[in-house]
Amino acid sequence: MALDQVDHRLMAALEGDARLSFASLGEMVGLSKTPCWKRVQALEQAGAIRGYHAALDADALGLGTAAFVRISVRFDKHAEFEKAVQAHPMILSCHATVGDTDYLAHILARDMTDLDEFLRAQLWRLPGVERFTTTIAMREIKAAGSLAANAARKK
Repeated sequence: MALDQVDHRLMAALEGDARLSFASLGEMVGLSKTPCWKRVQALEQAGAIRGYHAALDADALGLGTAAFVRISVRFDKHAEFEKAVQAHPMILSCHATVGDTDYLAHILARDMTDLDEFLRAQLWRLPGVERFTTTIAMREIKAAGSLAANAARKK
């Protein structure tokens, strides 16, 4: 699907506030309600819009300790490890990497005790984990950038 400027503006507006009505959204991008709805529907069907989510605050939910863990996994256990990671609630995101380790995981914990328990009692038990190193985040500088703004920037 080729995206034009209207599509990029629609996605940026929805990324900022997914609760906008189609009338409000259309007004923001210069479309009436029905064409706006059709454009959004086309973006959803093409997979450019994967869903709509509430943005939750980790600190308000008592998850004030963030860590990034570089993990090495046995060669024959990658599929099992990835399945286990997808099911674990403390692992916010995980990326396969190239370099000294196989994965980089973003972990959210209640506090250092909770993180320590995760690392010592849970992470080691995930399939194939051989070793890991942990970096504790002191504070968050930027949480979630705008995918729409990134995609819309000039080449």
